[in-house]
Amino acid sequence: MIQHPATIFADLAAEAPIPKRGIHSQTVSDADGVELVLFAFAAGERLSEHTSARPAIIHVLAGEALVTVGDDGREAGAGAWIRMAANTRHAIVARTGLVMALYLLPRPTAAAGLEAEAAAEAETAAEAG
Repeated sequence: MIQHPATIFADLAAEAPIPKRGIHSQTVSDADGVELVLFAFAAGERLSEHTSARPAIIHVLAGEALVTVGDDGREAGAGAWIRMAANTRHAIVARTGLVMALYLLPRPTAAAGLEAEAAAEAETAAEAG
């Protein structure tokens, strides 16, 4: 199997044509713990409120949507970028045809949490001393 050092898309939004109706999703990359899923929504389509067990980033590539994260609903257009912790409630309503990239990030490990906690305690101690 040939290993390539990079995956390149000249136009990521072009990889997900907007359907006439419904929602189309496709995984375009799944490596090193980061999964990239492209979504294309017909205008008016929605993903009802749900959560992900993994931290995630939504990046709107084309179109307009109402994105609700927790209790906060915001209009989002091309270029909007939203990072969410694992288990964050969110929903999406496509106001127009919509293309978005969803990056599912690696799950935080208990060790990473302990390292972050230790670093914060060290920083607090250094500021106090």
